[in-house]
Amino acid sequence: MSDEIQDIQAFLSQHAPFRELDRDTLARVAGAIDVRYCRAGTRIVEYGQEAQSWHIVRSGAVEVFRRDGSLYNRLTEGGYFGEFGLLHRKRVRYPAVALEDTLLYLLPEPVFSELFEQNEAFADQVDIEDRSRLHKAVSRQRADSDLLATTVGELVQREPVTLPADATAQQAAVRMTEAGVSSLLLVRDAQSSPADGTSGGAADDNVQRPPQQIAGIVTDRDLRTRLLAAGLPHDTPALAIATQEVVTIKDHRLAFEAMGLMLRHRVHHLPVMRQQAPIGVLSLSDIVQYESHNGLFVVGRIGHAQSVDELESLVPEVRACFLRMVQEDSGARVIEHLLSAIGRAFKQRLLELGEQSLGQPPVPYCFLALGSMARQEQGMVTDQDNAMVLDDRFVPERDDAYFSALASFVSDGLARCGYPYCSGGVMATTARWRQPLRTWRAYFDEWMQRPTPEGLLNSNIFFDLEGVHGRTEWADALRRHVAQQARHHPRFLASMTRNALLRTPPLGFFKDFVLEADGRHSAAINLKRRGTAPLTDLIRVYALAVGSQSLNSFDRLNDVVRAQALPPGRGPDLHDALEFIAAVRLRNQADDLKAGREPDNSLEPERLSDFERKRLRDAFTVLSHAQDYLKFRYGSGRAA
Repeated sequence: MSDEIQDIQAFLSQHAPFRELDRDTLARVAGAIDVRYCRAGTRIVEYGQEAQSWHIVRSGAVEVFRRDGSLYNRLTEGGYFGEFGLLHRKRVRYPAVALEDTLLYLLPEPVFSELFEQNEAFADQVDIEDRSRLHKAVSRQRADSDLLATTVGELVQREPVTLPADATAQQAAVRMTEAGVSSLLLVRDAQSSPADGTSGGAADDNVQRPPQQIAGIVTDRDLRTRLLAAGLPHDTPALAIATQEVVTIKDHRLAFEAMGLMLRHRVHHLPVMRQQAPIGVLSLSDIVQYESHNGLFVVGRIGHAQSVDELESLVPEVRACFLRMVQEDSGARVIEHLLSAIGRAFKQRLLELGEQSLGQPPVPYCFLALGSMARQEQGMVTDQDNAMVLDDRFVPERDDAYFSALASFVSDGLARCGYPYCSGGVMATTARWRQPLRTWRAYFDEWMQRPTPEGLLNSNIFFDLEGVHGRTEWADALRRHVAQQARHHPRFLASMTRNALLRTPPLGFFKDFVLEADGRHSAAINLKRRGTAPLTDLIRVYALAVGSQSLNSFDRLNDVVRAQALPPGRGPDLHDALEFIAAVRLRNQADDLKAGREPDNSLEPERLSDFERKRLRDAFTVLSHAQDYLKFRYGSGRAA
């Protein structure tokens, strides 16, 4: 082997995608390489010319352009280009120019194509275009999770068992016994539904409201606790012991979404709907077979805890559950949904314990979860953002001592359960965030009509809100109000856009990672501050602009795509980018826990594989392009 080929082989062995090739294959590749020297300014390949070689940068720098002349990429030592043309019609897709004096290695097309076809690791590293490469990685993660790969309709085993809405409790019990089921739907003809056209369904923006023909659902537990234990006669109307605010889900939704709904609403039975009609009822046991990390059982134990000490003792179980989910590749969306459900369960149980200690509240109230918990996007590193909406009959001098004490009980309990106090004071313990419904509506109107730096910060926090206890319909009403009003305030949207562009992805001039000192890390990427947060900020602006009432960022993206507010393909790109960055962030937090460190949001890039590093760079590039388009779309302050 000549010295030149040895030098080529040594260089290739230090860089992806050659690093993983066996020695014989690497030697064969090195022997096939041609060498080309290009002075600065040389046009290396032109659009449309025959693609004959794959180009690897040995030294120097190259700029790659799109057909319209805009810059697509800048490459330095170890970078490569030309794969798209080789894999598609053998024509150059992206022209390239030497930015400075450059030495190139050229791998002939037959050798490249053979490698791509026969070596899966090589093909995974190279792949074609940022979008397809990232999408392929995210799709594999989804395929590894049954909860992400299975639709609710696939879980339905039988048609629902039903009775007319005027049936008695005894008739319901007999029918359930005959059918061998633990739940029964009470139905009425659509013509006989209430005159106001309402269905009484529980509000959920991403799930169909119960159609008029469902009057209620009766379960085994209802018969025990609401009929027998209460000493009611057997001829009691079944509707009197039924749950009439029935939470339902559409059959095309995924299994993990059904799990999240059950946890959020604390129900064990979920009617499955298709075209406004129930096709079956999903029970908690149907989900448990897909859920091996015990998250549902952790939520159950939280709900039965009898003291704050008992709740605090469950923190190790929460962390163990999180580690199991990551190790089983459950998928970022599943993990975030379940962690959000666990956080919500802690809040709900603390509120119940607080009311037991303090007595019944003097006026009705709604306790709000804010931010990532409201969006169902919580990781292991999070503080507590919460607030209270009080009844408009609230009188501070008479009532506030109770709600102040309750807020302190909940916040102190959450701190003991692993949710630190919010450093910015966004908690119900702050009097400003413990106000009547009319005051909250006034807050929101002020922030939208007269945007200020403080108001914009508050909008980013409080516009992601969910009611977790009490009069949760007030939270739904506030969210509807924002969705209806925000789109009519272009100045507000422009201000929110400028805010969303303040945090940029950590990419340098040559698409290398820009590292920062962060906490215990001297050179790292903060995956929340530089990744998931700017993505959710960007998606929130689009959601406000199209009037979306969804909370979860992925559901908001679906609404934005349906409203055609993004160019074709951008919605799926953003979906993949957010999901991939979230997955890397969660794995990094799991690695911290396994190493005995407190988890955080900072990642040292050397801990990434070549595969992850390249996909993470792709995801940040998607974010960068999306921020450019957001500035164009809404940054002017004019209606778009």
